[in-house]
Amino acid sequence: MTAATTPADPRQRWILASLCLTMLMPSLDTSIANAGLPVLAHALGARFDHVQWVVLAYLQAITSLIVGAGRLGDLFGRRRLLLAGIALFTAASLACGLASSLAALVVARALQGLGAAAMLALTVALVGETIPRERTGRAMGLLGTMSAVGTTLGPSLGGVLMTAFGWQAIFLVNVPLGLATLWLAGRWLPAAPPAPAPRPRFDLAGTAALALALAAYALAMTARRPALLAVAAAGALAFVAIEARAAAPLVRLAMFRDARLSAGLAAGALVATVIMTTLVVGPFYLARALGLAPATVGVVLSIGPFVSALTGAPAGRLVDRLGAARVMFGGLGAMGLGAAALALVPVGAGVPGYLAALLLMTTGYATFQPANNTALMAGIAADRRGVVSGLLNLSRNLGLITGASAMGAVFAAAAGDVATAGPAAVARGLHAAFGVAAGLLLVALGVALAGRRLARRGTSGTPRQVPV
Repeated sequence: MTAATTPADPRQRWILASLCLTMLMPSLDTSIANAGLPVLAHALGARFDHVQWVVLAYLQAITSLIVGAGRLGDLFGRRRLLLAGIALFTAASLACGLASSLAALVVARALQGLGAAAMLALTVALVGETIPRERTGRAMGLLGTMSAVGTTLGPSLGGVLMTAFGWQAIFLVNVPLGLATLWLAGRWLPAAPPAPAPRPRFDLAGTAALALALAAYALAMTARRPALLAVAAAGALAFVAIEARAAAPLVRLAMFRDARLSAGLAAGALVATVIMTTLVVGPFYLARALGLAPATVGVVLSIGPFVSALTGAPAGRLVDRLGAARVMFGGLGAMGLGAAALALVPVGAGVPGYLAALLLMTTGYATFQPANNTALMAGIAADRRGVVSGLLNLSRNLGLITGASAMGAVFAAAAGDVATAGPAAVARGLHAAFGVAAGLLLVALGVALAGRRLARRGTSGTPRQVPV
């Protein structure tokens, strides 16, 4: 499939609008159910630890299947599979709204996550073949904005819908939105050329091994089941062994000889781990150390994602103007300064001191994302865009999952008993967590620099078609 339009072609606005909606919907559902968990527990007569699977089933399906969804798009047509993903997501949303038991709701949420995996993996991949290269950065920035808007808007929109129409509305709202997105994408996304014959086989064994490893790891982190880490390790080893022998592997292991690709994925995972710290540690610091009321805590926490949403599109334009590398390193630098400031901020600085550091870090994150996405997708062979896009989303998800567990553990270890910790102890936990975060960002910066240097020396196993 070729770049379908020129920069002046108005079709691009409709293409980009369809891709933005396709990114917004699964991002919205990442967080829209969180605020409704107590209501769901009461309505369905379920324990809270059981009703959490309404959230976990969705996230697990995305994390486990996103790489396989990207590869299926490479093999059978990205537009075709994206439309199938939107249709499945919409139908599963209807099933969620009609569910009469927790078990039925969890199954429907897992199916919704399968549709979301295809949508998230293929939306980024389709940018490379529908948007001209000189406008790729702003397209990536706009997709990042949609992701941030969806995640940020989810809890508040969910609360409004539940209050007005009941818990079913938080899922049924996706039905008209999904139908509109399906029509828009079907109308404007260009059709794929005929597939080459014979078509490569899909690596089912490798996909199953990877899904097992990722599901076990995600469950070990989110449900605090450390024993599952052994299952995850065994699945990862089985996946590597299968891919090394497969005639048509899900992931060509030689891809990771591309130093820029490997470095970008690693840096993305580290950055996601760090950004999760603001969501895990921030509420405790604001409530326990600064003494803010719950409503005020919610307002302060929403400022970071709001700024991230505003920054995404301008950052994308900077990528197109200055190049991905400069913007990416600038974003990492800003994040590092923000994390260091949070590691040192005194309680006496209050909300202004916390927010100043947080906004610097959040702006850096929103700047890093479109630059890293653009750099990773540039020059990727057309038959691998889906799987690389899946890997990109996977690295981010794994970073978020790891950050929620690991950075929360660092905070708890430094603060002591979080339930009874006073302001000084909570501040100590904040400083420790963001001290580690600043260290991780230094590692991310070093990894990105090393990957760029190795790529320049020509040691990358997959040559890039376009310098970034």
